[in-house]
Amino acid sequence: MPAPQVSKMCRRSVFRAFVLRLLVLVTVARGMLIPLPAAAQSTPAQRQELKPILDYISTAWDTLTRSITDCQSLVDPKMKVAAVLYLPAGMAEPVAVRQLSRECNVRIEHLPSEIHRLGEVDTSKIQPQGLLYLENKYVVPGGRFNEMYGWDSYFIIRGLVRAGRLELARGMVDNFFFEVEHYGAMLNANRTYYLTRSQPPFLSSMFVDVYDALKKSGHGDTAWLARAYADLEKDYEMWNRDPHLAGDTGLSRYYDFGEGPPAEALQDETGIYRKVAAYFFFHPGQADHYIVENLPGVTEPVAGAAYTEQVCEVPLAMAREECQKRQEFKLSSDYYKGDRSMRESGFDVSFRFGPFGAATHHYAPVCLNSLLYKTEKDLEQISRWLGHATDAEKWSKRAEQRKNLIARYLWDDKAGFFFDFDWQTGQRSSYRYATTFYPLWAGLATPEQAKAIVTNLPAFEQPGGLAMSTEDTGAQWDLPYGWGNIEMLAVDGLRRYGFNDDADRISYEFLSMVAENFRRDGNIREKYNVVARSSESHVEVGYQVNVVGFGWTNAAFLELLHGLPKDMVERLAREQDQPVPAGGKQGSGTSR
Repeated sequence: MPAPQVSKMCRRSVFRAFVLRLLVLVTVARGMLIPLPAAAQSTPAQRQELKPILDYISTAWDTLTRSITDCQSLVDPKMKVAAVLYLPAGMAEPVAVRQLSRECNVRIEHLPSEIHRLGEVDTSKIQPQGLLYLENKYVVPGGRFNEMYGWDSYFIIRGLVRAGRLELARGMVDNFFFEVEHYGAMLNANRTYYLTRSQPPFLSSMFVDVYDALKKSGHGDTAWLARAYADLEKDYEMWNRDPHLAGDTGLSRYYDFGEGPPAEALQDETGIYRKVAAYFFFHPGQADHYIVENLPGVTEPVAGAAYTEQVCEVPLAMAREECQKRQEFKLSSDYYKGDRSMRESGFDVSFRFGPFGAATHHYAPVCLNSLLYKTEKDLEQISRWLGHATDAEKWSKRAEQRKNLIARYLWDDKAGFFFDFDWQTGQRSSYRYATTFYPLWAGLATPEQAKAIVTNLPAFEQPGGLAMSTEDTGAQWDLPYGWGNIEMLAVDGLRRYGFNDDADRISYEFLSMVAENFRRDGNIREKYNVVARSSESHVEVGYQVNVVGFGWTNAAFLELLHGLPKDMVERLAREQDQPVPAGGKQGSGTSR
């Protein structure tokens, strides 16, 4: 019998085989803060047990606030470079920036040219990488995320509005308008290496929520409405022209304009691409065209490291080891395009769009197109506030067209899920993913579709709330992890369609888990193992720290708590006096 074959790889990483199947669920909700069932106000005595965690959240809004006058705003935990602040090309240097330069010993530079659209600047030529100027204060997620992030900020703003911090919330919305006007779009975050991509388009939702809250407080602003309309339309149009179009489906896709491995991943994500290369080598049936061989004399136009593999026989007794000739290969340009586009989606990393999200740019996603439907409905509302009836009608028609396309391409009536659509193969995915709740949040699902999704809740529901998927891949955006932002969207969507009992139950599961872990270690984190009800994480793909802070989890706690009926709030409060259950462990986070 021949000796078994094994493989050796230079820069080798042992990576377990992942079980693949795919899904896509979606979770966004309609415009303004959704009217929730009136959560009866508990007495101070009832609230007292929740005071430590609520105080933590209240303090965190200030602890996580950054501004251009603050030296710590310039620190980038993801990149080991000297601090540089970049202003838009041609912008006069504000007094506060000159003061920052003196007090923080920071270089002040201007971007090399005006930016009208994403992709106009080659970010590899901006050296060193640095922070992009914004006019107002902003709240960061925490830990390694020391910038103003696109989709994080929607949830953070929801928390700020709930906490009555309207001035800070409005300033953040204005910062995003500044990005659209000076950097081409709402950015992934305000660092120069993010000038190649956006993030899920929650900007219209941020604006509508803040404007509605200001209007209710007697501070409506027509001039702000007009600025919002212009900037939201510009940002929206980016998603509705090439290369952000998903073939001829009429839907949109995620697409990063950059090439090769993103700068922040190379420095901060513990050998992710070596793990990816190992996986594709051991799973050639899933490698597609993501691996290219480095042949002598042939230059493959792919940035990124080269890897080697060698197949050898396991020697028997004292026999000499026999090996094949060592081969050298790289990850392909298409792989890196998918990896970058996955980062634009915010779901980095998941196996939802194939292994490691490598095919993200090949899909029309449920989440993105639900958000664009929501943007169209928001622009319809803003047009009506401005008295522009013709524009309102235009946006109403666009929203209806997208709703029909989503039903055609993304809804699976037999399965009862919204799935992403691979527009290159013409096949709908079957990967069950929590983004299936987005159409409920956005209000585009029919009552029958919403009922079918609720019937499928057991696929996601765990002791600590909703898991992201049904597949344990080792990635943080899959099973067993749940995230506060997605819990918020799913609960909002359930309430929108009248499934309040389900919304209450899921809210309580998540709140109880977060509070239990807070009693254990005094922190709130970006994600939780909702199966084990623990903040301990064992992520194998991407960055591995369970970050402390944490912006959107803080907001989720406030919003979900606000939505609970009085008796469940009281039950949660009483629970805080109970001993912390054994078995949970503190996650390996960083301090705020």
